[in-house]
Amino acid sequence: MNSQNLSFTVHDGDLKSGSSVCADSVYTQGLAYFNSLSAPAIFTPGDNDWVDCDRTAGFNSLAQLDKERALFFSTPYTLGGHPFLMEVQTDKVCLNANHEPVGCVENRRWTAGRVTYATLNVQGSCNNLCDVNPDPEEWAARNAANIEWLHETFAEAQANGSAAVMLISQADPAFDDTTGLADDTRNPKTLAQDDGKLDGFQDYLLALRAEVIAFKKPVAYVHGDSHYFRVDKPLQDANGVRVDNFTRVETFGDNAVSGHPERDDDNAQWLKVYVDPNSREVFAYQPQIIPANHVANPAP
Repeated sequence: MNSQNLSFTVHDGDLKSGSSVCADSVYTQGLAYFNSLSAPAIFTPGDNDWVDCDRTAGFNSLAQLDKERALFFSTPYTLGGHPFLMEVQTDKVCLNANHEPVGCVENRRWTAGRVTYATLNVQGSCNNLCDVNPDPEEWAARNAANIEWLHETFAEAQANGSAAVMLISQADPAFDDTTGLADDTRNPKTLAQDDGKLDGFQDYLLALRAEVIAFKKPVAYVHGDSHYFRVDKPLQDANGVRVDNFTRVETFGDNAVSGHPERDDDNAQWLKVYVDPNSREVFAYQPQIIPANHVANPAP
């Protein structure tokens, strides 16, 4: 990445696997990686970084998020080389490990080249509403904060005359009834989960859909979580009509073929996005396949 002239970089969460120990070294190593990038570097947390830490005895998910907030988000600037100033959600509407109100300082926003960008702390593992040791109070506070950040982002994009919006978060919330990737499937018209269980995403997705439709210009939603690279248009309106100005972009992720670990490095790649605010679609996507990580299909 440092060999290319990048305006900035964004990592959409997960510094480790969900089952590995949430050691401090994971975070400090991640910070070192980000700061080794010559371009400004932005990071949004993933469920493996904090939500899933409840799976390991002796660790608390919110305590780990507190660590990330202190380490990665202590200033309003990006990480990496040549940092720039970002907007930060400093209102004390999220919760810390003591369930005290704190700023959602991991939620960031910036404008570059007539495009508005924002990160949102939206997590896999049911967004901390279910899974291991769920925390409905924490979820409710952060979910409301994310929805407010979403509204503010589109309002700012409209006010600035932005040509497009790009949102980056970790979770694959499932936008439709496609099976085999996200943890659940959902009715694309109502955006409710098909299984009727606790749903950490529906309210957020309804707010997102309303904003996208009202914006009427390109919106890219970038996430990880399912570890499967794809660019598609899964969002439908309440009548089942495709929302054409919305594009989902899922980035590469390790462990996508866990049944064949000898080939899994093939999924440790990155994605370059070309941005032209004067073009009709604004964004164009080019996968960057690292030769050292590429594993050819084995012979029959």
